[in-house]
Amino acid sequence: MSATPQKNRATRRVLAAAAGLATVGALVAAMPAGAHDRGHGHGHKPRTVDVQLLSFNDLHGNLEPPAGSAGNVSETQPDGTVKAIPAGGVEYLATSLRTARKGNPYSVTAAGGDMVGASPLLSGLFHDEPTIEALNGLDLDVTAVGNHEFDEGAAELARLQNGGCHPVEGCYEKGKKFKGADFPYLAANVTKEETGRPLLKPYTVWKKNGVKIGFIGVTLEGTPDIVTANGVKGLKFHDEVETINRYARELDRKGVKSIVALIHEGGAPASTSYNYDCDSPGAGDGISGPIVDIAKGITPKVDALVTGHTHQAYVCTVPDPSGQPRMVTSASSFGKLYTDTTLTYDRRTKDIVRTSVKSANHVVTRDQAKATDMTRLIDRWNKLAAPIASKPQGWISADINGRGSTAPEKPLGNVIADAQLEGLAPADKGGAEVAFMNPGGIRADLVHKASGSEGDGVVTYGEAFTVQPFTNMMNVVDLTGAQLVTALQQQVSGSNEASPKILQVSEGLTYTLDLTKSGADRVVADTIKLNGEAIDPARTYRVAMNEFLAGGGDGFAALGEGTNKLVGASDLDLFNAYLAAHSTAAAPLVPPATDRITVIQ
Repeated sequence: MSATPQKNRATRRVLAAAAGLATVGALVAAMPAGAHDRGHGHGHKPRTVDVQLLSFNDLHGNLEPPAGSAGNVSETQPDGTVKAIPAGGVEYLATSLRTARKGNPYSVTAAGGDMVGASPLLSGLFHDEPTIEALNGLDLDVTAVGNHEFDEGAAELARLQNGGCHPVEGCYEKGKKFKGADFPYLAANVTKEETGRPLLKPYTVWKKNGVKIGFIGVTLEGTPDIVTANGVKGLKFHDEVETINRYARELDRKGVKSIVALIHEGGAPASTSYNYDCDSPGAGDGISGPIVDIAKGITPKVDALVTGHTHQAYVCTVPDPSGQPRMVTSASSFGKLYTDTTLTYDRRTKDIVRTSVKSANHVVTRDQAKATDMTRLIDRWNKLAAPIASKPQGWISADINGRGSTAPEKPLGNVIADAQLEGLAPADKGGAEVAFMNPGGIRADLVHKASGSEGDGVVTYGEAFTVQPFTNMMNVVDLTGAQLVTALQQQVSGSNEASPKILQVSEGLTYTLDLTKSGADRVVADTIKLNGEAIDPARTYRVAMNEFLAGGGDGFAALGEGTNKLVGASDLDLFNAYLAAHSTAAAPLVPPATDRITVIQ
């Protein structure tokens, strides 16, 4: 991970030439930016050196610019209005990072997890090999694992790290073997149940010219609650704070005093604008969520926290246990932003001068030059994907928002739930009476504007896959009316109380959500009706949902209590079948009304 010999030689040449100049002032001027002497080095190495830390998180295999509202970042203007800026795509991310590195001889690039998983077809179809290849090309130095790195299990994660062709599908390109990630994936808080040993490396040390920075990577302890059971089989997930503190002590003993934690867990800033000041009125006042308590518990030995998971943008200082401010950052998602943090490294103490840490998020705009190597990579994989990706599945009359909708009930959520109910209602397919869809499983919007040559309004297989990339198998189970009511209450209570997860429901299920109340009371029990009739607590209902929800995922323990299970087609197959059955070029699918959940604010 150190610089190439050529770069070092060039630096030495500059310094040798500079040494012949008459004044010390000229010597400083000729030195690379960021290497200016801030100490009392008498012609020796400067006492401090500025290390540039570039970071991003939650890329989710978005190699091409994300479409629709999911591809925008919000920016607050000087007059207080908010502007949407189209952003993201690895061709632009590569250019942004390469431009940012110019003039910074000490630059390290790190990521906060979920680089792969829930990816659009271009990457997902090839088990995310294209994304790992792109990250190698972006010169990523290190990343933490996120929960989505476990979607296909520990063996597949090991393959992404170490290389080798897919065990079932083999090699995708003739004569080419997948090389794996040339950066370490860190998983300090994930151990194997059998041996108790870490699944992957817990930390790595980045070194250059005697400067050493340790990186510890963890994913959220709650990963098993949000990944299918198969994905986390044989693994244990441990407390983030205890794990980081343990390895920070180990690094400290080894003489590594500068430490950055990469944490796949995050927070919610009070504003969704990337340029919001979340240290207003005071340090860290503008951010809430799990990362705040984690940050407050992590040893002061750690100098900065790169976070993720919530897909939010923030640059905050949250006080460490000794009361000192410490930088906590997150760069939205899908490669739409990157964070540029300056860490001033003191060669004498080998530590970061915390008082001078500076950080800001920058938009990965689409009006800059594209990185040609990334364009070539995208074109190469697109050629392989094209026969499958470009097949039309149906037609829509306008955008149908899913990921891009901030409302509890999303138009695309209704379409997906209706597709699941319709596909599983026949007696021989499970006899479903109602269907539930988890909001986090809707990964994109259905966008009316053409993404390729298919024409406006056409939904291709690639676009449908981008909305539902997990290919979860559908389940139909027996649940009592009482369990149904409990499941709906679990949307806003228990582990979901702080940030509710509102299930998308099929047509016929209606109820009132009163957000002025707290906890389970927010779901008004006596308003829950199916096809106009109150839910009978003693009656058994046939309920359709994906295998993730049927396993009690996302805090829905009641949904995990289902019996008499029938396994049906995949969520994606049902979605595509519904598009085919309900739309033609002449009569496209119209975005549905969102009138199933009555919200009281």
